[in-house]
Amino acid sequence: MVCPYCGKNNDKVVDSRSWNKGNAIRRRRLCLNCNRRFTTLEEIEDKNLYVIKSDNRRELFNRKKLQKGIQIACSKRPVSVQKIDEIVTEIENQLNAKFVKEVKSRTIGELVSKKLKKLDEVAYVRFASVYRKFQDKNEFIQELTKLK
Repeated sequence: MVCPYCGKNNDKVVDSRSWNKGNAIRRRRLCLNCNRRFTTLEEIEDKNLYVIKSDNRRELFNRKKLQKGIQIACSKRPVSVQKIDEIVTEIENQLNAKFVKEVKSRTIGELVSKKLKKLDEVAYVRFASVYRKFQDKNEFIQELTKLK
């Protein structure tokens, strides 16, 4: 591993820990050249899961894009970053278990909606308004009425 400080490829692993519920390994390394420590993350390489968008375009599944969408819905809400990461991991695991090559974006949206509805109703309505493309206040009111 190349040291991010000195650029040399001369290090040793001083600590390894399971991370993200066993889906990754976090390694603490010591550069033998400059004696500085840095952390690396080792994950299983994702299979290429494609998302079929509403206009039939296909793009690679992007965990960070999913995470960002949930973070935006949960902004200024009492939802921890750790909880958002757990939701993203749960959804990603469900997708990998159920779908081999392709998944519709609608399916991902439904999974996120279910998780957010249980977690935080405001975050759920925020997400739903973008995901379902609400056009006016009546659509918001209908969704809020369903929550009662």
